[in-house]
Amino acid sequence: MNDAIDADTLNRAEAAAPTPDVLERVRRNRRHTLELLTVCAVGLVPWTVLLALTLPSGYEVHQWRLTWVGFDILLVVAMASTALLGWRRNRAVILAALTTSVLLICDAWFDVSLAFGTSEVWWSAALALFVELPLAFYLIRRVMGMISLAHWPSVEADTRLTE
Repeated sequence: MNDAIDADTLNRAEAAAPTPDVLERVRRNRRHTLELLTVCAVGLVPWTVLLALTLPSGYEVHQWRLTWVGFDILLVVAMASTALLGWRRNRAVILAALTTSVLLICDAWFDVSLAFGTSEVWWSAALALFVELPLAFYLIRRVMGMISLAHWPSVEADTRLTE
């Protein structure tokens, strides 16, 4: 009986192992993605310098209310999605939580940077320091914990499959 269980476990492990073709495709996709991100990051540097040198320090906005209400609606949807996916124990909660954390960080940045030079800057800074950023970093920490529990193929297993 014990040998049958071991054989069944071994068969399932072998069936779940990716083929060398799949591993090569994953490596190629990873390399292309990293190359694209590297080119974009390098290209963004001169663009950012150009903006820093040419943008006016002030600008009249015509859809201020629509912009902020729309952003806050997006933040509510992200938070609600994170909560719903978390309650349902769906793995997509990782993506929703990261999205929510990025939106919270952006919200803190824009609230504070757009309030510079006004009496609202202290209120914006307090919300950023005591609400938005702690919640964002808490979500990131939780996501990192969830990712660390996931089973990822090791480099050793990867090379054994391609030999």
